[in-house]
Amino acid sequence: MRLVFMGTPDFSVPVLDALVAAGHEIAAVYCQPPRPAGRGQKERPSPVQARAEALGLPVHHPRSLRAPEAQAGFAALEPDLAVVVAYGLILPQPVLDAPRLGCLNIHASLLPRWRGAAPIQRAVMAGDAETGVCIMRMEAGLDTGPVLLREALPIGAEETSGQLHDRLSALGARLIVQAIAGLDGLQAQRQHETGVTYAAKIDKTEARVDWTRPAVEVDRLIRGLSPFPGAWCEVAGERVKLLGSRLTQGAGEPGAHLGGFRVACGSGAVEVTEAQRQGKRPMAAADLLRGWELPERLD
Repeated sequence: MRLVFMGTPDFSVPVLDALVAAGHEIAAVYCQPPRPAGRGQKERPSPVQARAEALGLPVHHPRSLRAPEAQAGFAALEPDLAVVVAYGLILPQPVLDAPRLGCLNIHASLLPRWRGAAPIQRAVMAGDAETGVCIMRMEAGLDTGPVLLREALPIGAEETSGQLHDRLSALGARLIVQAIAGLDGLQAQRQHETGVTYAAKIDKTEARVDWTRPAVEVDRLIRGLSPFPGAWCEVAGERVKLLGSRLTQGAGEPGAHLGGFRVACGSGAVEVTEAQRQGKRPMAAADLLRGWELPERLD
């Protein structure tokens, strides 16, 4: 098929690769514009733009699709189908209507649970036992369209959002190729009206660990915000990112150091398995603690 691909971050790159490998014609790739990044704040292309350019594909990065000229340019591509995954812009109705067969979205949750911006992180933070990927026909509402394909994945007891992200990205790439190949025979299923939840964008104010919370909640927060933005606490006045954890045995005043990188919570305790000190790279806790002694309390 003749496709327009619309995506921006790392999550979208394996999908683009899978569509190219399946032999589809990519008429154009749409992604977010380059953003300032790094110490020099030089503009850096998104992962999708970098990959598309490496593949020799034409790239468009409009700041909005609301202007009539942007919509006309999209329609002029005459795509059979648009594939959208973590693009980052709302598609106005003229854009949704332009492809001959409509627009398909790859969404990293089991809809209608976790509609919205941060479904992977929210699933981990909520302690969900499983999540998955849905291939959905897009409509004007936020992730409200009918679902063509879905597949679930269990969430590991110590799995971080970063690890789950990679598994879901690979699953989405496989499912979209499958969906396009069998499009004529798939029956779209309307989403249930019950069980709707919204995955609000992660706010950095959520990232500070509150040791007075139960250990199960602290553990989910650490794993859910890893690798970005990273849950954090203060250790002797130094801000330290906590990037991996597990539940462990132990009790004490919230924030009390229980040995190793075990910390008491409001109930129970958490063992930090990976962390990052300021100005340093992420390290396994066992390596980090060589030559670094934790104080009696973490804040």
